[in-house]
Amino acid sequence: MAINLGVDLGAGLKLENPVLTASGTFGYGHEYADFVNLDRLGGFIVKGTTLEPRQGNPSPRMVETPSGMINAVGLQNKGVDYFIDHIYPTLTDFRSEVIVNVSGARLADYVAVAEKLAPLDKIHAIEVNISCPNVKAGGMAFGTTPSGAAEVTAAIRKAWPRHLMVKLSPNVTDITEIAVAVESAGADSVSLINTLLGMAIDVERRRPCISTVTGGLSGPAVRPVAVRMVWQVAKKVNIPVVGLGGITDASDALQFIMAGATAVQVGTANFIDPAVTMKIVDGLEDYCRRHGFEDINALRGII
Repeated sequence: MAINLGVDLGAGLKLENPVLTASGTFGYGHEYADFVNLDRLGGFIVKGTTLEPRQGNPSPRMVETPSGMINAVGLQNKGVDYFIDHIYPTLTDFRSEVIVNVSGARLADYVAVAEKLAPLDKIHAIEVNISCPNVKAGGMAFGTTPSGAAEVTAAIRKAWPRHLMVKLSPNVTDITEIAVAVESAGADSVSLINTLLGMAIDVERRRPCISTVTGGLSGPAVRPVAVRMVWQVAKKVNIPVVGLGGITDASDALQFIMAGATAVQVGTANFIDPAVTMKIVDGLEDYCRRHGFEDINALRGII
C-alpha cells in the first residue's frame, strides 16, 4: 500500500512529509548532513536570523533539566546579509523546503529582514518569531498581546510575498486569541509552541544556572502543554497549524497531528539523536501502514 505523507500548508508551501526541524536546533542544515538525508525532510527551519549580527547572551546559557533543557542562547547569528551572501547559495539545491526564522528587536527590524529575504526565490516561507522582546515596549515580547502580535504580522505581510508562518509564544493568558489575531493580520500558518519560560538554580553555588536567570524550557517536559495548545488553536483558526514541543519519536508527532497539526517541528531531540527526524518520517509511514491509513492527512484533528 502506497502511503501519502505529503501535506499542504497553504500559500504555495507543500511538504513531501510533515516533519520539519525547529529553528535553533538544526543550524543551517549542513551541520546535520552526515546524519540526515536533508532531502527526506519535509523541510528545515534555519536558525533565527536578525538584521544585524548578534553575539547572543554570555555563558552559561544552557542547562539540562528533567526531561528537557533551558536555553538562553540569545539568537546568536551573523545577520541577514551574511545569510544572503554566504549561506543561501549553499541551500538552493535541496528538494526539501528551506524556511528562514526571522527575529527582531524592533518592528522595523522584522520588516527589513523580510524585505532583504524577499528576492531569494528558493525561500518559499519565513517563520516569524514574535517571542522576541520589543525594546520600544520596555522589553515585553511582541507576541504576548493580540494587538502586538497582529501589528508585527501585518507589517511583515506587506514586506513578504510568500508563505508567512508565525511562531507563537505559550507564555500568554490565551494563546488562541493570539492565533486568531495573527490569522486576521495575514499569517498563512501558525507554529506553536515556542519555549516556556523556565528557571533553574544551582543550590551549591547559590546562583541561577544560566546567565540570564530565566530562559526557554523545551523538550519532552513541555509536550503535554504543547499538544493541548495545538488542539485549542486548531479549533479556532482556519489556517494550518504546525505543532512543536518535546517531539522525540513518531508517536509524539502523531499526538500533534491528531490534535490538529498539519505538520510538526522537531527541536531538542536533534541534540540527543541527530538522526531522529529520519526515524520519525519512517515511523509515520509505518503507523499509517499498520493502521490502514493511505494518507497521513486522514489523521489530522481526529481528537
